[in-house]
Amino acid sequence: MVTTEQDTRLDVASNDDYALRIEGLKVYYGTPRGLVKAVDDVSFNLRPGERFALVGESGSGKSTLAMAIMRLTREPGHIAGGHIYLGDRDLVEMEEKQIRSIRLSEMALVPQGAMNSLNPVMRVGDQIIDGIMDHVPPGEGAPNRTELNTRIHDLLVRVGLDPTVARLHPHELSGGMKQRVAMAIAISLNPHIIVADEPTSALDVVVQRQIMQTLGRLQEGLDAAVLLVGHDMGLVAQFADTIGVMYAGKLVEVGTVPDVFKDPKHPYTKLLIQSLPSFDISRQFVGIPGMQPALLNLPPGCAFNPRCPSVHERCFREVPEYLNLDVGRGVACHLFDEEATN
Repeated sequence: MVTTEQDTRLDVASNDDYALRIEGLKVYYGTPRGLVKAVDDVSFNLRPGERFALVGESGSGKSTLAMAIMRLTREPGHIAGGHIYLGDRDLVEMEEKQIRSIRLSEMALVPQGAMNSLNPVMRVGDQIIDGIMDHVPPGEGAPNRTELNTRIHDLLVRVGLDPTVARLHPHELSGGMKQRVAMAIAISLNPHIIVADEPTSALDVVVQRQIMQTLGRLQEGLDAAVLLVGHDMGLVAQFADTIGVMYAGKLVEVGTVPDVFKDPKHPYTKLLIQSLPSFDISRQFVGIPGMQPALLNLPPGCAFNPRCPSVHERCFREVPEYLNLDVGRGVACHLFDEEATN
């Protein structure tokens, strides 16, 4: 019998062993042409201190999943099913007021576009204070200005910025500096989980490396778990412990970085890795043929079948189920289902 990812994983570890559990999550968008299943029945677990990276082409559902975890999905999108467990609390069932108290204090977001997330008419220091003050528990006295200034100073130093940046507006900062400010806000209340949605987007390669190194230091200092969303396999391989590969709204492979890169299981994962340029091996640069299908018009069976070099007859009829190959290692592909070879 085929078991789901969550069934097998929860057999070998208690719920208390996970910082975050995603079970059967579905995020759909209503459109005049029909329902878009941007995230369709995705499950995985995130351990305390783990670095988990979601990769895949644009449109695979990575950012939609990250926004759903933060409960930031907006109309016409909605969470159509599944669960997001933070400890024993299901975030899907929580009211907005409860979610607001959890954001930043327990779960924080490093956004994809820092300039779009920062208020252009507020100074950096005031924006950091805004988040801190919004989470002062009822009945407790708010920190005074001296205490706030000390915290701002410490936060900016931790992300590699000069404390004088607190007096500047976002438009006075470079792209990398704005991203560091977004990180300072994200860690201001010492969260247990950091969701980083393509934090190096639109930055040059040198700054990308610096930003990822900074994120790594912050994560280690907080002993927080990180869910990193990205499409650069090479970049996330240097940062993450575990990789989850998404395609057309589904999670098609999960494994540790060494396992996935040395022995990729899903044909899509293999093609992603083969498309990476290498300075060590001389080979012809090969891209993935075709394009990801429109979510409104998915092919029958496996969504990857029009592009798959290993496609066979069953792939056109049945959507592959997620198969657990080992603890923390799984794939959704008929090649690993015994029935596919019969």
